Parts: sequence; C-alpha cells; structure tokens
Amino acid sequence: MCRKLTIRRHIGNRAALTLTEVIVASSLLIFAIVPILKGLTSVHVNSIIIERKTHSLTLAQAKLNEIKARSIYNYTGNFTETNNPLEGSYLCTVKDGAAGANLRSITVVVGYDLDGNNILGGSEVHVTLETLIARRW
Repeated sequence: MCRKLTIRRHIGNRAALTLTEVIVASSLLIFAIVPILKGLTSVHVNSIIIERKTHSLTLAQAKLNEIKARSIYNYTGNFTETNNPLEGSYLCTVKDGAAGANLRSITVVVGYDLDGNNILGGSEVHVTLETLIARRW
C-alpha cells in the first residue's frame, strides 16, 4: 500500500504557491521594508533633535526673562555664566556686554550636552537668544 506523493499546482479550486513564488515575494517584501525602516529611523532622530531644540528654547527664554527681571533692580551687576547646568543634560552660557551708555547686550545659549563633558560643542543641539536691555531709571 504505497502511495506516490505528487505536488499539484492546483488543489481543488484553490491555487497553491510554489517555492519560487514564495521566495520572490519575500525578497520583494524585504526590498520594500528596508527603505521604510531607514525612513522611520531618520524621522525618529529628527524628532528627538526637534524636541531638544524646543526644550532648549524654553529654557533659554526662561533664563532671559530671569535676567531681565534681575536687571530692573541690579542693572550694573554682571550676568555672565559659562556652561551652567540646567535641567538634566542642558547647559546654559550667558554673555553680557555693553552696547551703549545705557544699553547692554545679553546673549543666552542653551543646549543639550550629548557627550556629557559639560561643554556645548558645535555639533551639539543648542539655541541662541540675544536681546538688548536698557537702564530703566
């Protein structure tokens, strides 16, 4: 009672796939997925950069508002700071300079310290805000 096994292309009314068709379909699927995954990875990296820039901007604006408030009563004080740590891995640098007799130039740089060396490098995400502060009385 030996039966001979045969593989048929059509079993009843249903069509079956051959091994070659399965391999071709799988390779086409792989070629389509790889660029999609690369695109998703770059979108994820860009969203992290945008999130860090947005948070840096918020921190820089808060620092600038603090300096403006302090300058009302202490205009002659020095506001310069270098790599002052803020929330998490964010660093703040403030440059204070004279722009005239009753005018000061304040530059605030806030960024995310990627390498953890407590120095904002050129390749690290950072935001720069600059304003002028006038003597009020």
